[in-house]
Amino acid sequence: MDKLQIPLIVPQNKISEYRKNWQRATGKSGKLLLFAGDQKLEHLNDDFSGLGISKEDGNPRHLFEIAKTMKNGVFASHLGLIARYGKMFKEVNYLIKLNGRTNLFENKDKLRSPAWHSVRNICDFAKQSDLKIIGVGYTVYLGGENESEMIKEAAQICFEAHQNGLLAVIWMYPRSSKIKNEDNPHLIAGGAGVASALGADFVKVKYPYKNLKAANNFQEVTEASGNCGVVCVGGSKISLKELFSSLTVQAKAGTRGLAIGRNLHQRPLKEATLLIEALNGFLQGYYTEKEALTIAEGKKLPKKEKKGKLLFFF
Repeated sequence: MDKLQIPLIVPQNKISEYRKNWQRATGKSGKLLLFAGDQKLEHLNDDFSGLGISKEDGNPRHLFEIAKTMKNGVFASHLGLIARYGKMFKEVNYLIKLNGRTNLFENKDKLRSPAWHSVRNICDFAKQSDLKIIGVGYTVYLGGENESEMIKEAAQICFEAHQNGLLAVIWMYPRSSKIKNEDNPHLIAGGAGVASALGADFVKVKYPYKNLKAANNFQEVTEASGNCGVVCVGGSKISLKELFSSLTVQAKAGTRGLAIGRNLHQRPLKEATLLIEALNGFLQGYYTEKEALTIAEGKKLPKKEKKGKLLFFF
């Protein structure tokens, strides 16, 4: 179990609430399973309809049906969508994404995504709705003309979240026309370090799935982030075998969880539910990579032989 590091910004009267939210999010293990539902806005309908995508994914309710099967972890999405469906899915742990943009704007040097709501708005909504709001999330784009404004806003959000006993998760993406390789671990490590300086509990970063050499150097990222946990994006849909193989490599580099979207919600509910169980078991340390893959494929684990007990009489 990873030891909980409570930021000094969390007031004494909010420590128990912060600890409860951390335990809900990580199952007390320190490993975060973040189900990304903010793609409903970020990627428009590209990720929810088309070849190889379950027809169930066309309806936003599919995201919530998947989320309610998560024993640990969080479902991250925007306040409006959660407000529409939350009453029917009160068992879900929610993380409110405070900003976002569509994929239509292409000028990387002018990326800007201000927060739509304040942390106070989220706290008020949590009391009003009686939903399990465990934290907030915010995307920062490094390298562009608006970098300083986004960093300032992110720092304030982390501060206010901790003041209210909430977790703070930063999506950290270096984006600029000057950046030649966004999969460079050295660059990603720099972004992870920025998230740590902002006070985030977890930072969501890119992972070089198609570059084995870069993946082998990923430990630089987790070292740079310190006790701010690194979770990698799931990326485009890949095979279950590829997914769990990459998770093993990530874990060896010191990552503390996974952010998954397309690899989960593009599957039918039955398959997605099995994958959630497998991912939770793997991150919590209950399943090996092989066992998790077996579960995700809908197969039964072989029965383990019981070892005989030795009886001692005194």
